[in-house]
Amino acid sequence: MSDQRMDDESGMPRHQARRVRHARELQDHLNWLDTFSGTALGVLAVASGIYTYLGVSSLLDDNGAMTVFAAIAYSVAVSVGIFVFWSYLMRLFPAVRTARARIGLLGAMGLGSLAIVAMSSWLNAAALAGSAAIEQHLAKTVQDYQASLERTHEIALSAQALERDVSRVRQSFEDLSEQEAQGTLSGLAGRGAVFRVLRQKAAELSALETQIAGQTPLVQQAFSEGNAILSQMRALTVEPGPVEARSVEFSEAAVQLQGLIAQLRQLSVAPLVERAAQDLAASVVLPELDGSTEEIRGNQTATITSVLEALASRAATLEQAAREVMAMTPAAEVTYTPVSAADAVILYARNFVPSWAGAIAIDLLPAVLVLILAVTQAAIRENREDAAIEDTMTLSELRSALAALRDVETDMSRMPEVRNSPAEAPDAPPESTARPVSPTELEPEAAPEPSTPLPEADVARIKGAGS
Repeated sequence: MSDQRMDDESGMPRHQARRVRHARELQDHLNWLDTFSGTALGVLAVASGIYTYLGVSSLLDDNGAMTVFAAIAYSVAVSVGIFVFWSYLMRLFPAVRTARARIGLLGAMGLGSLAIVAMSSWLNAAALAGSAAIEQHLAKTVQDYQASLERTHEIALSAQALERDVSRVRQSFEDLSEQEAQGTLSGLAGRGAVFRVLRQKAAELSALETQIAGQTPLVQQAFSEGNAILSQMRALTVEPGPVEARSVEFSEAAVQLQGLIAQLRQLSVAPLVERAAQDLAASVVLPELDGSTEEIRGNQTATITSVLEALASRAATLEQAAREVMAMTPAAEVTYTPVSAADAVILYARNFVPSWAGAIAIDLLPAVLVLILAVTQAAIRENREDAAIEDTMTLSELRSALAALRDVETDMSRMPEVRNSPAEAPDAPPESTARPVSPTELEPEAAPEPSTPLPEADVARIKGAGS
């Protein structure tokens, strides 16, 4: 019931008077904010343009005058585009009232925001975190090279471990030859045909064992040199100074390391052991049987056949071991590719989320202002919806209306004098034919006296609107 009471000053219901005062208060705030909103938007656009210039400069290789001019032109175009785009939305979006118009402007805002991110935000991120992103790329490359080096070294050591298998097979043939020398195998003591076959294969395996052992120092040396280069590359990733100069040294070290990894891969003896195992049973030079009797020569033939079967079995075992080493998953091929700052922030975007957020926020922050203005204008329209025009007039609007009213009253009061003036009416009819005009005919055109006071109810309503 209290809301239905009339306001003493404005002469309207109290709840409506409160809504009108609330709308007027919001409008005053908007009027004050409008005094610097354009300046603030311009500062944001200029800041974005500066970072865009830095990002564009990192993409251009040449440092000539034309390159600098191109970068400046691009950054200026970005600043102007951002300022104009958000200026349009800050004026038009809060003013529209229909849902269809707002959805259309929201679509335009989304499309424009994507365009701003594409032409400016990623370059801003490159300016903010470009050097750190390149350092991240260098660190990631070092990790890849280290994994490749360690895997290649692991495969090389596995191949070197075949030396033990070769040594075991060689030792078995030497033991058999000693047994043959004592006459245990063929029954004929001495160093006859069977002994010579066993010694022949033992000598081949001994040569292979020596060759494998000779590779071990080379493998260790290559691995040590690779670790030294990796240490140098790690130092370049965290060393102070311009990252471009460090990238050049890093690239040179990467080429050396890649060559060492290739050399270490070639030092693997697994293919050599595989071929030696295949030749072990295939290339057997059978000596002439030296038994004095047919029985002894038959025993030698049977013993040599058994030796060849054992030789084939040992060769198959050795070949299988070599193939297992060769079947190991090789190290991934690593090649260092220099990248620009803009490309690096995209490749490692997950590691630079704060920089990306700042780069996007400086461009899309005005979208929040657009939404704030839209909500505020909607609240103002809602509070003024049921109020009469005279209840929503501000003091300045009221003064302008009163001044216009006085001007109209002055012009209307002068109208009879203008009509009766001979200079203003040269085509007037002669006095002999002119019809006299009665005062009642002029009454509708006569203006009220300026000094006539307004009714008290109107005075009270105007005071309420002015407050």
